[in-house]
Amino acid sequence: MNLTEIIKTKLAILEPISLTLKDDSALHAGHAGNGGGGHFSLTIVSSQFSQKSPIMRHRLIYEVLTDLMPQQIHAISILAISPDDPNST
Repeated sequence: MNLTEIIKTKLAILEPISLTLKDDSALHAGHAGNGGGGHFSLTIVSSQFSQKSPIMRHRLIYEVLTDLMPQQIHAISILAISPDDPNST
């Protein structure tokens, strides 16, 4: 199982309605401070984000992925959306 699949499997606990994970690692190869972990962009829609602030949504995601940071995941850009957010579709 590759890292993208591992991340998606871990995030399944948040019961996503939609999940898009893009590996941006090639764009950051050789950048200062990158110890070899991957760079990712995540867009995730989950009802578990309802009534939660953006910070709390990010914390939920970081809790799920904590064992992959910083060795396997060096950086992750997150867009966490609740289905009841305005303009969520």
